[in-house]
Amino acid sequence: MARPLTIGMMAALGVLIAMTTPSLAQNEQFFPSLVYRTGAYAPNGIPFANGVADYYNLLNARDGGINGIKVTTEECETGYATDRGVECYERLKGKGPTGASMFLPLSTGITYALMEKAPGDKIPLLNSGYGRSESADGNVIPWSFPILGTYWDAGDIQIEYIAKELGGWDKLKGKKIADVYHDSPYGKEPIPVLQALAKQHGFELELLPVTHPGVEQKATWLQVRQNRPISCCCGAGA
Repeated sequence: MARPLTIGMMAALGVLIAMTTPSLAQNEQFFPSLVYRTGAYAPNGIPFANGVADYYNLLNARDGGINGIKVTTEECETGYATDRGVECYERLKGKGPTGASMFLPLSTGITYALMEKAPGDKIPLLNSGYGRSESADGNVIPWSFPILGTYWDAGDIQIEYIAKELGGWDKLKGKKIADVYHDSPYGKEPIPVLQALAKQHGFELELLPVTHPGVEQKATWLQVRQNRPISCCCGAGA
């Protein structure tokens, strides 16, 4: 699932958009809002969508928009489905005086699909902690900006934390660590990093997938209890 944006990150987002959007003769710019207020992940999607809408309203009421340019927006419900996300993109990308200023896909699946379209349309994709990890290098994936890190970052941070708790990287050797992950492209994103770290530091990596939408996890955690790893990396994503 997508991670909530802090006010500071939303402010940084606004600055980035102002920099990547051409100067407008009209005094407004359009920020489409892809949301998932329905579906399996609605409990996460609803507060995120509400927060983004509230922030746009705050920008207009407090600051007159971004750099004096009013923000307009329209929500499009994806239900966290990739095909619906692409439909929303196609429907909204041309709205506003100069078309969409950017897209927050709020889904790794939708991000994957839109990365093929955004360069041609020259519309930035802002990914708040999700999407393709390679997009950290703009030479590899242009027009896609990971503004809260990537899944690779998340995998590395988790192992670094475990090593710190044990007293150092050398203490990982011979230990078993389980990765409980969503069985989807985004859930599998950190696995190459975890495998590389396991090889480098000599620990055993156990991979335990959880089937979409992740409600039923009893069998997975039974495996964890039986195999007794020293810790679990629980994959998160969007």
